[in-house]
Amino acid sequence: MSHTNQVGRRHFLGSAGVAALATTISSSTRLAETTVRAIEKSPETKSETRVDHAYEMREHAALYQKTLPLPDQSTNGDDELYANKIAGYTKALPHDAVGEVDRQEYEALTGALKSQPANMETIRLGGVVKLANPQAGLGFGLEGADSHHLGIAPAPKFASAEQAGEMAELYWQALTRDVPFSRYDTDPLANAAVADLSRLSEFRGPRIRGQIRAETLFRGTTDGDLTGPYLSQFLWQDIPYGALSISQRIRPSVPGVDFLTSFDEWLAIQNGAIPRKTMHLDPTTRYIRSARDLTRYVHEDFSYQAFLNACLILLGLKAPFDAENPYRRSATQAGFSTFGSPHVLDLLARVANHGLKAAWYQKWYLHRRLRPEEFGGAVDGSFRKGLDHPVHADILNSAALEIIFSRSNTYLLSQAYPEGCPTHPSYPAGHAVVAGACATVLKAFFDESFEIQAPVEASADGLSLIPYKGTALTVGGELNKLAANISMGRNAAGVHWRSDANAGLRLGEAAALSVMRDERGCFSENFAGFALTKFDGSSLVV
Repeated sequence: MSHTNQVGRRHFLGSAGVAALATTISSSTRLAETTVRAIEKSPETKSETRVDHAYEMREHAALYQKTLPLPDQSTNGDDELYANKIAGYTKALPHDAVGEVDRQEYEALTGALKSQPANMETIRLGGVVKLANPQAGLGFGLEGADSHHLGIAPAPKFASAEQAGEMAELYWQALTRDVPFSRYDTDPLANAAVADLSRLSEFRGPRIRGQIRAETLFRGTTDGDLTGPYLSQFLWQDIPYGALSISQRIRPSVPGVDFLTSFDEWLAIQNGAIPRKTMHLDPTTRYIRSARDLTRYVHEDFSYQAFLNACLILLGLKAPFDAENPYRRSATQAGFSTFGSPHVLDLLARVANHGLKAAWYQKWYLHRRLRPEEFGGAVDGSFRKGLDHPVHADILNSAALEIIFSRSNTYLLSQAYPEGCPTHPSYPAGHAVVAGACATVLKAFFDESFEIQAPVEASADGLSLIPYKGTALTVGGELNKLAANISMGRNAAGVHWRSDANAGLRLGEAAALSVMRDERGCFSENFAGFALTKFDGSSLVV
């Protein structure tokens, strides 16, 4: 179903646009490069000429972005398909006694999104919790592609086998939150998850030679994800922070405590109530050793924290910059503000927020996909209340549900956080978009083939790090794994879907590439372009 947004222009970047963005340097940008180099080589150039050329470079970059292809952007059609709006994001709006949204208020929300920002103030919420920043999706960016010029594929349909497969994975992730990553191969629950996910008709998690195994469980699908320990080295190794060294031991939440497992608690949170329960923390600091610990990390992190840390670790390791870095070939100069540590540290922050604007446009103005906790309400309603919800049989027949019910007397998806999910739609995942953008920058700046020295993994109790002995771990593989860890950690908390993570990584990647492409014409150095490996395994220079 094609969606027409009435606020602003509809600019999206499909697969053709991504290819053009990643591999094409337009004639206007080549002109900009020529002019800036001529200016740097001409000491007698007047300042007015420099101003003129700077203006021309901005104009050329904007023209390039404007002329990129604008393919149609489609949703999965669920919003129009179900009159009760069961497939859409509705949290913080008023709901009835069985958990279905007040349709008048849902229409008020969608109407406000399609009209004027001021109309958002007329929406009636169900409680005191506010909606998270819908207007961010309308913000412009003056660097890289506009947020409305980047696109993703439609989300899986509510009634599809693919969504059922994703929900089964989430139930198992919730059940195994306290299982150490290092014990997935021997833990009975983890092995039950492998068996159950293997029987699903449309589960799209990673496999080894076509088989789901303990070593593929809850991992991402990018290069590097299946190599070595579950967690990336960048979440374990100490972080050089100026004259300080920061240990990555955290205070995790205590094992065995989950939230939104009773229907009354779940319904109150859907209506926007303040949680009555609180998260209790382990008094002992530990290295991340389980999904429970990882959910705690991605609950408290700031937007690009893990990737700032990764950058600092790489700089501390003196990991080589990419072979295309012009100063790797210089006998007399070293990079700093360009092609040095200040450059990459600055770019991380810029691409992170640039990607988030694109994500918020997709979330609020296009897909408005429901959160997994909302889907859990539909599964519970089908079983316990006899409601006619179009839930696929693959999830209704999952072996996870019997265990879920034995623990809570409901079929709700337990949450790692007292408040459940954030108050913005699910697709794509914001953490994943930032991860995709920042990992892309780091892969562009550092030599992806460089092997991580002295790799480690956490002990089962998280109290120590022990040497990892196994296949060599490379910068590129561990950055891909870090992006997957941050994304899948939100899934383990119960707040996102696997497809939210996959789409988010690729949207973030495209956002970062667009910013780097605009930067490409701004250097005086003899620079062939940013070279990196994308999440799909292909190589490019931009």
